[in-house]
Amino acid sequence: MTTDALSDTPHPGRKSRMRIAAIGAALTVLAAAGSAMAEDPVGDWQGTLKTSGGALRLAVHIHKTPAGGYDGALDSLDQNANGIPLAAVTSDGTKLSFTVPSAGARYDGTWSDTAHQWVGEFNQGGTGLALTLTRGAAPPAKAVAYRTAPWPYTEHEVTVAGKTAGVTLAGVLTTPDGPGPFPAAVLIAGSGRNNRDEEVLGHPIFAVIADHLARHGIAVLRYDKRGVGASSGDYSAATSTDFAADADAAATFLATQPKIDARHIGLVGHSEGGIVAPMVARSDPHIAFVVLMAGPGVNGDAIIMAQLRAILVASGAPPATVDDQAAKQRRILDIVEKAPDHASAVAAAVAELRAMGLPDAQADVQARQVGSDWYRFFLAYDPAPALRALHVPVLVMIGSKDTQVPPDQNLPALRAALAGNPDATVVELPGLNHLFQTATTGSPNEYGQIAEHVSPTALDRLSDWIVRHAGGR
Repeated sequence: MTTDALSDTPHPGRKSRMRIAAIGAALTVLAAAGSAMAEDPVGDWQGTLKTSGGALRLAVHIHKTPAGGYDGALDSLDQNANGIPLAAVTSDGTKLSFTVPSAGARYDGTWSDTAHQWVGEFNQGGTGLALTLTRGAAPPAKAVAYRTAPWPYTEHEVTVAGKTAGVTLAGVLTTPDGPGPFPAAVLIAGSGRNNRDEEVLGHPIFAVIADHLARHGIAVLRYDKRGVGASSGDYSAATSTDFAADADAAATFLATQPKIDARHIGLVGHSEGGIVAPMVARSDPHIAFVVLMAGPGVNGDAIIMAQLRAILVASGAPPATVDDQAAKQRRILDIVEKAPDHASAVAAAVAELRAMGLPDAQADVQARQVGSDWYRFFLAYDPAPALRALHVPVLVMIGSKDTQVPPDQNLPALRAALAGNPDATVVELPGLNHLFQTATTGSPNEYGQIAEHVSPTALDRLSDWIVRHAGGR
């Protein structure tokens, strides 16, 4: 789930939004060298913010306007947030400044004729970080192939009629070579505007899983979430119950396909998808198995508080900072949960965030997020009743270094909820993070820096279990 809540994490494909983790970062500002000559700011620039939690690569694109001024956009490459609009872009050739309204941030730099760079400070929420911008397009993140041709399966673009008016899901059906029928899995993505590959910071998680499962004789359906990519519908108005309706529609579609074994269709949910999958399975008797990859066992309120602390600790924040941020988070969650409706929640959250010292633009963005219907549902929803109602085989996997669904908090709750299911397996995978990558700290700031998409250990555990319970090879 990417960092709105469970996933958190920076969400894939998200436009015009960015949050830069700068807690505990040094406020070092590089001194600018002399600037004997002026520099045209128009063009592509790149730089790196060094925070206590890791490095964040930024790309800045500045354009000339017809009126003779400037505008532009910013890409936060390691957060997969692109096209973030800039405002108040000004330059006289020796000074460059701009704001990032959606992030409540500002950059001020001075041209160094010696270094041929803009040298300055990126300030967000009162925290300043040194940022030097060098001309040139930012290099793409290191691409790691997740498959090599030829592959023993076929992929077909499909459309799935949703069970909600106005929703049609677009996706890919991966089918192993051979006559079939094959067991099949629906992949259910975590929170955020995820596409069919659940692509997080250059990691096509679901494409990797689909490739691996198909090589083991298991068909896979993955799809763009409603209102994302080629799927229709209103993403912004949806909650987890709406995403459950979509996943159920995907499973129904699979059962109609000629090479699919309708008796062995299961659900594989990642992060928030681990909430959605049991919702579907408890009410759809045709679901044959359920896999939860970093699915939570407690409500969202508890997750958010534990997640905040785990990420800050993994990022190196001192205990006093962790306690201070947790206290502020607690105040915001209390306000949102007590509010009678969406509008009241947003208004109250804005007031509190501004009182905490956040700039107006940043407070407005965060308040809309925490006051949304999705967030309020997530905070209150207890996954335990749906888990207790499952009577099909269940596999639960959580990485020992998951800071978004912390194992110490969630594994006991998951085991307790599934205690009455004789075919439930709950495992902690050593050294893996929320994306099931081999990690050092587990901080989301590492995700984009790790070359591995998904650990072979997690992939093998997943395919071996499905083959034992539903067939395949």
